[in-house]
Amino acid sequence: MSKLNEKQVALTLGTFAALMHLVWSILVATGVAQGLVNWSIELHMMAFQITVGAFSLVSAIELIVVAFIIGSAVGFVFATIWNKFSE
Repeated sequence: MSKLNEKQVALTLGTFAALMHLVWSILVATGVAQGLVNWSIELHMMAFQITVGAFSLVSAIELIVVAFIIGSAVGFVFATIWNKFSE
């Protein structure tokens, strides 16, 4: 098995997580998010009310930055564990 570059995996997963949260922020800003949340809850055969809040640019930026940081940390840990067990 080949070794993974921890920094590359961290940046890749961090970027992916940030992009997914950027998409969510866009959905909230455009008013599409509530419909998707409702549809997802019904799809899972659940019934409870969740309300998507108003869009906040500051919160959206914080969300994207935190998602990148956590995604990067998870990617780094994953690659480190992978490399340890692939020796």
